[in-house]
Amino acid sequence: MRKAITFGIAAVSLAAVGGCGSSSGGARGSRDFVRAVGSSTLYPFATAVAEQAGKAGGKSPVIESTGTGAGMKLFCAGVGARHPDIENASRRMKASEYADCQKNGVTGIVEIQVGLDGIAFAEAKNGPGMQLTPLDVYKALAARPFGKANTARLWSEVNPKLPAQPILVYGPPTTSGTRDALADLILTRGCESDTAVKALKEDERKKICTEVRDDGAYVDSGEYDNLIVQKISQNPRAIGIFGYSFLEENPDKLKGIPMSGIVPSYQSIVDFSYPGARPLFIYVKQQHLNAVRGLAGYVNEWPKAWGPDGYLKKKGMVIASDEVRARNTDIAAKMTPMDPAGLK
Repeated sequence: MRKAITFGIAAVSLAAVGGCGSSSGGARGSRDFVRAVGSSTLYPFATAVAEQAGKAGGKSPVIESTGTGAGMKLFCAGVGARHPDIENASRRMKASEYADCQKNGVTGIVEIQVGLDGIAFAEAKNGPGMQLTPLDVYKALAARPFGKANTARLWSEVNPKLPAQPILVYGPPTTSGTRDALADLILTRGCESDTAVKALKEDERKKICTEVRDDGAYVDSGEYDNLIVQKISQNPRAIGIFGYSFLEENPDKLKGIPMSGIVPSYQSIVDFSYPGARPLFIYVKQQHLNAVRGLAGYVNEWPKAWGPDGYLKKKGMVIASDEVRARNTDIAAKMTPMDPAGLK
């Protein structure tokens, strides 16, 4: 079983709970530290905020890198001290996940957009200088591109303009929000370039468009983006897929691969011209606010960190627009529950 990456200045135990929940139907048992789960992409940002919040006193928040999908399951499993307070997500909550939360008594969920990121495709500094499109990626990585078994072994079989080298891509697992974003933003875009696929029923279309091959061309590298960085930096014939911040932090080892002619960069993510640009979120249990010591302080540390002069930009986060930041600062201050109407 994959072990979660955890962060905490103080040694903590999830058994260290006591007292009673808030009078407003809080967390049915209290805890003296904040616990967050979820995205490996958000992990370095969340730990930076945790460090700063920890300086205010009390135990430092504990951040676990479980992947967005696995984190959502933990977050939505229930209310109480044994359940996490926050879910870090590199894509928006799904309607099905929201329904699971409601079924398990998790209500009053607060959705806060904390910044932007991009799904970066990268190669080693001495790589061949790949130039890809969503269609290239789909043909290379789909299990059944356009409904037929994938037999491509070389990039040149996908597109004759690409090098005649083996398809070898290190990327995120199915539990990752980055994998979900890869499916939604890149694979589906390439897949739906075929009009016949667009005409299929939703379930069949989704399977053909988003199911990734498992014959070794795509290597599931777990929730450890730094491991992907290490592998592709040592192999010029490999490609890696991870959050943009990991590309920005390793300019001496890696170079970004253009997607449809657009290089993954800070500016191309800000203006969403890069096809893999995406928002980043944290989800907070309103029911835990009065029962978990330090939760409100940790949440309110995020707006101090996510501005143009904040410390998260130095960590590689792409800063959202003034309007987005102002709206989400207000949500964080008031802990306004989300409207699920737009969830898919």
